Amino acid sequence: MRKLIILDRDGVINEDSDAYVKSLAEWLPITGSIEAIARLSQRGWLIAVATNQSGLARGYFDQATLQSMHDRLQALVAEQGGQVDLIRFCPHGPDDHCDCRKPRSGLFREIAEHFALPLAGVPVVGDSLRDLEAGVAVGCAPFLVRTGKGAQTERKALPEGTRVFDNLAAVADFLLEN
Repeated sequence: MRKLIILDRDGVINEDSDAYVKSLAEWLPITGSIEAIARLSQRGWLIAVATNQSGLARGYFDQATLQSMHDRLQALVAEQGGQVDLIRFCPHGPDDHCDCRKPRSGLFREIAEHFALPLAGVPVVGDSLRDLEAGVAVGCAPFLVRTGKGAQTERKALPEGTRVFDNLAAVADFLLEN
């Protein structure tokens, strides 16, 4: 059986911005993240991305712009010999009371259903508490990265069993060695 990993996007794969990542030009990969995804993929991991994208609801960018960012992510990973198997995003704002916006777990349930895999023990990699909480609520193993908002998040009360790494490349190293 293939192993599944669920990644947050902004702050884990690409640089985050308090002003939102609103265009393809603003979507900048974090050093080593693309290669880390490719290495995991090459070693048989299924790569899923679960990302809140409230900039859609706020009118900061449109669906086509978001798709161009995701196309770029997939192309860069493919250039390194890997693939992103699934991207799920929440297009809602924080006041929309949807089930998919992290820290709720709707995106994670969609991913589990897509792959027909249980989420127990599946690594979830995020830079914010809500990323980890959404995963832990459905049985995932929490991995915090210090990129993005991760260094600030590390100072908060983290879910039990959270492992902390400098970046996604360090998470990939750990998972591929264990």
